[in-house]
Amino acid sequence: MDARLHQVFDAPVDDLHEMAVRPDASPALTRALELRSFLALAEEQVARVRARVHDAAAADRDMGELSPESLRFDAEWLQAALDARDGYRAAIDTLLRTMPSTGHRPRPVHTAQPRITTAPSTAVAAPAPQRAGAARARQP
Repeated sequence: MDARLHQVFDAPVDDLHEMAVRPDASPALTRALELRSFLALAEEQVARVRARVHDAAAADRDMGELSPESLRFDAEWLQAALDARDGYRAAIDTLLRTMPSTGHRPRPVHTAQPRITTAPSTAVAAPAPQRAGAARARQP
C-alpha cells in the first residue's frame, strides 16, 4: 500500500506523514494515513499468530505439546486479523479511488441568498392563552 500511496499523493510515505500534520493537509491524506496505521497493526497481528503457529508446529517440537484447542484459537485469531487486514486494504483502495485528484481543491459554493424586500409588520400579535400547547391531563 505504501507504493500506492506514494503514487497517488506523489510523495514517499515519510513525507506524507509530514504533509498530514500541516494545516492545509487534505482530509483524504489524513484518512489514508490513518487507515495505513490500522492496516499495519492488523498485519502485525497476522505475523504474530503465524509465528506462534509455526513455533507450535516446528519440526523440533515434541508432538505431545500440540494442542488442537490452542491451534483452533490461533486459527480464529488469524482469521479475524486477516479479515481486518482485508477490510483496511479495501478501505484504502476505495478512498484512493474516490478522492478528488491531488490538484483539485474543493471551493466553497456560493448560492444566492433570498433577500427580504418587505419590512416586518409592526403589529403586535395577540398573546397566546396561558394553557396553549399544554397537554390535557388524563382523567381516570
